[in-house]
Amino acid sequence: MSIQAPQSTQGTSNATGTRRAHNSAPGFFSGRSELILPALVLLLALFLTWQTATMEVLGKSVPGPQFFPTIVCILLYGVVIAHTIQILRAPRGGAAVKVETAKQYKTQSDWKTMGMVIAGVIVFILVLPYAGWIISAAALFWIVARALGSKKALLDVSISLLFSSVIQLAFNAGLGLNLPSGFLEGLL
Repeated sequence: MSIQAPQSTQGTSNATGTRRAHNSAPGFFSGRSELILPALVLLLALFLTWQTATMEVLGKSVPGPQFFPTIVCILLYGVVIAHTIQILRAPRGGAAVKVETAKQYKTQSDWKTMGMVIAGVIVFILVLPYAGWIISAAALFWIVARALGSKKALLDVSISLLFSSVIQLAFNAGLGLNLPSGFLEGLL
């Protein structure tokens, strides 16, 4: 009579070190933890919808101040739907993996990139009243481009200045809304 050790529910290893997943049925949320992101975006969209609907509007200009927030809300709902469908159609990871593999992949966060982006946003918020929109937005774009791995500093600065200037013109001339000019106020 031999005594056998109980098998783990996580999988077993054979002599070569290859892990095999057992045929246990995965739960619905197995490989679908990414649904947290569309849920958070949905909460943001619902909040923006409520704020837009309850906004006090003075006058009857067309398009009114509710026009662009409504477009943003519609786009957010579209992103939520598309991302949710993508996650439900192709879950990743978890017990849904049935292929034998000898390699174990470890996921990790890129703290350096995230730190650079957060620092860029903080600098943008602090510098905006003094430097103005064009300089602040260009600096933010450049910092994010560097954080994401761009090595072309001159091209990034050129593109960031172009986009921040176009946005400044669109808001000032197209919508009649003034973005902060900062020390460039006499020139704009």
